[in-house]
Amino acid sequence: MAVPSFLARDRIVARPGFNRWLIPPCALAVHLCIGQVYATSVYKTALVQHFDSSLTAIGVIFSIAIVMLGLSAAVAGTWVDKNGPRAAMFTSACFWVAGFVVAALGIAAGQLWLVYLGYGVIGGIGLGIGYISPVSTLIKWFPDRPGLATGMAIMGFGGGALIASPLSGRLMGLYDSGYDSADPTSVPDGHAVMMLFLTFAVLHLCFMMFGAFTVRVPADDWKPEGWDPSTVREKKLVTTASVSAGNAIRTPQFWLLWVVLFCNVTAGIGILEQAAPMIQDFFREGDTSSVSAAAAGGFVGLLSLANMAGRFVWSSTSDYIGRKPIYMVYLGVGLATYVLLATIGPNTTVLFVLFAAVIISFYGGGFATAPAYLRDLFGTFQVGAIHGRLLTAWSAAGVAGPLIVNRYLDTQGTPGELTADAYRGALFIMVGLLAVGFVANLLIRPVADRFHEPDRDPTPEPERSRA
Repeated sequence: MAVPSFLARDRIVARPGFNRWLIPPCALAVHLCIGQVYATSVYKTALVQHFDSSLTAIGVIFSIAIVMLGLSAAVAGTWVDKNGPRAAMFTSACFWVAGFVVAALGIAAGQLWLVYLGYGVIGGIGLGIGYISPVSTLIKWFPDRPGLATGMAIMGFGGGALIASPLSGRLMGLYDSGYDSADPTSVPDGHAVMMLFLTFAVLHLCFMMFGAFTVRVPADDWKPEGWDPSTVREKKLVTTASVSAGNAIRTPQFWLLWVVLFCNVTAGIGILEQAAPMIQDFFREGDTSSVSAAAAGGFVGLLSLANMAGRFVWSSTSDYIGRKPIYMVYLGVGLATYVLLATIGPNTTVLFVLFAAVIISFYGGGFATAPAYLRDLFGTFQVGAIHGRLLTAWSAAGVAGPLIVNRYLDTQGTPGELTADAYRGALFIMVGLLAVGFVANLLIRPVADRFHEPDRDPTPEPERSRA
């Protein structure tokens, strides 16, 4: 589908001398906004009361958004690669902002299905397109350090909640004078949540449009100063050939990496989704826990920091030790850390927090390193489209992870009365999943020549005029 000329890829080719370090802030502007999806728990109770519904019914909003993220990334990936980052970021902003507006209308009208449609379906489409839109561009600007580049952008997605969570509390306090965000028993009314959604719509529109209209793509013959492309050929598993998105999903390497990402994400979400009650249950004696609700909230914030830091630090490390070895760390060391969490973790809160933070840093690192791993295996030709298809693993894990943990805990007792023993079985299921992912990663080999594009230069598609 053609796009208006002001969004066209050939209008945003950078002039000689353009500073490539201006591109990561463009990507961050988009990822910090769509990373708000991790902060939906802030107004979850308010929506339960407003719609006189259940936690499960409100939780479906988040699940729909994550499923739509994976599906839209898979379907729109080729379109994003063809039309470039400005068109993709602009489109993402339109869907994401429209999702907030429609959801606000649903809250005002008391129609939960409109919130599902708005934030879940429409916003979820914006999530998927926005998540993949800057990735291939960053890889082309940083061929010498693709792990660092994608880590910087995807770090923003992990950190979005760190901004959105406290900001949401402040804004809802402004819109509802009876709400105190510091009081755990205080709940804002539906009008405050509706106004919060409309405020986010305006703020996100401004930031995402900044990203869309400042992003640039490199010219065909551009390369970093002093960088020798021939060094790429010296690295095992790194190809200089091109593989199309259609061919990529026919290779065993794509599906092995799909399994790797699915296992790593499922194991991480197992902790993230249950973080606050989990730390209280691990240190419960009788009817009371030695960990307060406020401390449990701080634990969630610490995990967000570990998630964000892991995306940057581990992905950057992969530029030096390679993508396959770093995933052996994510899955192998992660497996051992899960065992320690289940066995030694209940003895002391310090070790429990340390083990959990390490696991979540590997969870974030897995997300951020995946685009660079795809670049190594399939080249830069349609890496955005291939990345979009790979994100269906995230959608599947987003359903599987919480389902495994919650179903298992349902068999162990009543929430608020569980102890560390109740979690042990679920944690060892995650150990098994990480073992499967570890083996899948070991089996990844270079892509066979028959999947390579014939007579195609590995550099990006032609980009003629200059901005």
